[in-house]
Amino acid sequence: MSTWKRDFASGLIVLAPLLVLLLVIQWIYRYIASIPLIEDLQPAIIPGPLEPVSRVIIALAVFATVVLAVGYFMRTTFGRLAESAVDGAINRIPALRVVYNASKLAIETAVSGTDELQSPVYIETWPGIRMTAFRTGKKTRDGKIVLFMPTAPNITTGFVIEVEPERVEETGETVEEGMTRVLSAGFAESAHQVPVEEERPPEGTTGRPGGVGGVRTDGTPGESDRPSPDGSGDSD
Repeated sequence: MSTWKRDFASGLIVLAPLLVLLLVIQWIYRYIASIPLIEDLQPAIIPGPLEPVSRVIIALAVFATVVLAVGYFMRTTFGRLAESAVDGAINRIPALRVVYNASKLAIETAVSGTDELQSPVYIETWPGIRMTAFRTGKKTRDGKIVLFMPTAPNITTGFVIEVEPERVEETGETVEEGMTRVLSAGFAESAHQVPVEEERPPEGTTGRPGGVGGVRTDGTPGESDRPSPDGSGDSD
């Protein structure tokens, strides 16, 4: 890969996630600022230019208060009974229960973070091929361990697999290191300094081991393009 292509790709990798994050934040800001009910709670002394910011602050404060109130209520017996009643009522609706249960599970996973995911492990999915999975800390009734195997580079999707304990091989990595390797699709060294070694050509390989067209990825000429001791180069 030429120098300008590598620089462009590096810059794109840095800027693209930031741009996406800014767009998401902007959309959330505009959505919260346009909620009609918040306008009734906004004090009249707020200057016009600061009204959107004030609406967002008020909306977040109201939302946090409601969440804390519901969370405190769920600690009581009546709260648990109310949750069971709501779950039972929604689970009777064929289409809605799928969305409800999936959303509830996603929120539980997001709130708990990766604390529920234990050390990453290797599992041999096919003979001679191993993939990275993560312990969930759960076991089936017959003693198999439950693993989550994310897909690359989208780690929000994957497979829940149940395997025998002896088929699991520890990687010695942290959850962050394993997730970063999967997220980067195995390319290069990540921003978290997770080392990924470059694949070396087999011994005795002829041709241009230095890279495509005899040029290495760092722009230096490959072994086949270097001049011979007598001053002559490769002849076509």
